[in-house]
Amino acid sequence: MSDKLVYQSTPPALLPLYGKAILPKKRTSGADITLPKLSVELLCAHTSSDDLHQYERVCGFPPSNHMPITWPHILAFPLHLKLLTKKAFPLPLLGLVHLQNTIIQHRAIGTGEVLNLHACLGEQTRSSRGIEFGIITTASSAGMVVWEETSTMLFRQSEQQAEPTAKKAPPALEHYPNTIEMEAPEATGRKYAKVSGDSNPIHMHALSAKAFGFPKAIAHGMWSKAHALAILEQQGEWRSGPLKVSCQFKKPLFLPGTAQLNWRTGKSGWDYQLLNARGDAPHLSGRIEWL
Repeated sequence: MSDKLVYQSTPPALLPLYGKAILPKKRTSGADITLPKLSVELLCAHTSSDDLHQYERVCGFPPSNHMPITWPHILAFPLHLKLLTKKAFPLPLLGLVHLQNTIIQHRAIGTGEVLNLHACLGEQTRSSRGIEFGIITTASSAGMVVWEETSTMLFRQSEQQAEPTAKKAPPALEHYPNTIEMEAPEATGRKYAKVSGDSNPIHMHALSAKAFGFPKAIAHGMWSKAHALAILEQQGEWRSGPLKVSCQFKKPLFLPGTAQLNWRTGKSGWDYQLLNARGDAPHLSGRIEWL
């Protein structure tokens, strides 16, 4: 089944979508779940607003005549939520895990540039952890794609027939030569939610996070990625031009918290990771490649 929605200038309102997000979904077995072909477009999206300037402050980006590489993700968030709350989408929104995020920026996007945004569900795969699928987003200007993103999501589901296997020890954690301490104050989740629209209870307060099994509120993964990039972009060896930024989300960053942004530079790209305060476990890891 294919279903496509188109919005002009104004994205779908978030409050009704959050109302739908808490509604229960019809229970189906893992073998019965097939994700539909859903897509949604926002034409003539406005890229400059007070939220953009607040976003720059919350994530640590300096003011610029070009928007942060992660800002189109925020512009497209209402589209993502619309896809995930459609009646035809069979999985519950609460409980989905954001595993990976990859952004390709073909050129810098000017602040105030008008964009057409398109988001759709990608192919689903099954793993020992459950069902994984992508949310694929593109941003176009004057008919040309200038920005692309794939967010890989997980719906946890155990494999009943799988034979138990011994857990393998994780590979030794490699440390890179450059490190900067990164602070995540207690209010980080609420400040980021205000400018991004992502008001998942696990990010807002310790009490609401505990209802979902977390001892404290946790930082948004995309805040951690954005803040890391904001710091890296201000390093002397940073290069301009088209780039690809990938990221795998690992252990949660509890709020308030302190982390270590650790990276190494190279001719083919930079490797980076956000480690816990002790430097012995990753919150996220990724790579930056100039194209």
